[in-house]
Amino acid sequence: MIDLPVIDIQEYKATKDVRMCALAADTLHRYGALCIKDNRVSTSDNDRFLDMIEHYYETSDFEQDARPNLHYQVGVTPEYIERPRDHSSTVETLEKKHKPVTLCPPNLDKKSRFFWRVGPRPTTTEFKELNAEPVIPEGFPEWEDTMNMWGNKMLTALKDLAEMAGIGFGWEANTLTDIMHFGPHLLAPTGSNYNVHNQLNDVLAGFHYDLNLLTVHGKSRFPGLYIWLRDGTRTPVEIPDGCLLVQAGKQLEYLTGGYVKAGFHEVVVSENALKVMEERKAQKKSLWRVSSTLFAHSASDAVLQPLPPYSTLETRGTYPSILAGKQVLAELKHIELGS
Repeated sequence: MIDLPVIDIQEYKATKDVRMCALAADTLHRYGALCIKDNRVSTSDNDRFLDMIEHYYETSDFEQDARPNLHYQVGVTPEYIERPRDHSSTVETLEKKHKPVTLCPPNLDKKSRFFWRVGPRPTTTEFKELNAEPVIPEGFPEWEDTMNMWGNKMLTALKDLAEMAGIGFGWEANTLTDIMHFGPHLLAPTGSNYNVHNQLNDVLAGFHYDLNLLTVHGKSRFPGLYIWLRDGTRTPVEIPDGCLLVQAGKQLEYLTGGYVKAGFHEVVVSENALKVMEERKAQKKSLWRVSSTLFAHSASDAVLQPLPPYSTLETRGTYPSILAGKQVLAELKHIELGS
């Protein structure tokens, strides 16, 4: 298991130490992921969020709150709907011990997910379906306050990291945060039902990268997340107490011309997860594995293209300019959420 560097947001805000910016950018380059510590994001807040989402998944019919006409970009996505892209060519390059558990071509994911929009949306946009009104489940009077509380806290921490990483990439401090302004950010807790999917190596979320700019995760109550480093190493990830895990997405790969690669990952039923299941079963606690995840996006109408110093003839050929909304819709089509 790798110990990812931990970036202390409060320390940076107090010192504005550019060496921390360089560390953030270099870590994203080398690993595609890092951890951040932010005192504004507490364990008790995460617990409040996880408790509510566990209850939601335990009681949902997975139909009333689904919006397939909006590519499932708000509301609930039931299990066996999303299929990861086929990354067989990438998997072939990996050493046997670092290959994913996920079958290639992949099966449909066994996870469910709820998308809740976080932050303001643009008044005019070419991509209305990516900026739709939120879905509020019945019977959860605390839903809106809890989702907004947790989503905004994680997004605020991520914006501070984006400033740091931008400086480390040689950009202005506001380069990434400006691109994120009015982005279709989504708080996206996944739910995996361990009452059903509880066999060793059951794949809950198949081998994939994230299509957005940056992804941030709070600590889950179950292990099982594995990530791939830039060198092809597969490693489990354990988020330190009081920290958040950040992963680079495809939009950041675009902007850096591939200097940062969107990190591959999968979620499976591991031996440690089986142990936690038995402990929680004995304590009569929920057996739904909830991820505390937020997807931060570039604004839908922003242009994705390599930025200096990463803009070269080669990188512009590999990453031709495209509206972020079109890039998202193309990715959704590949994972069978688009039309």
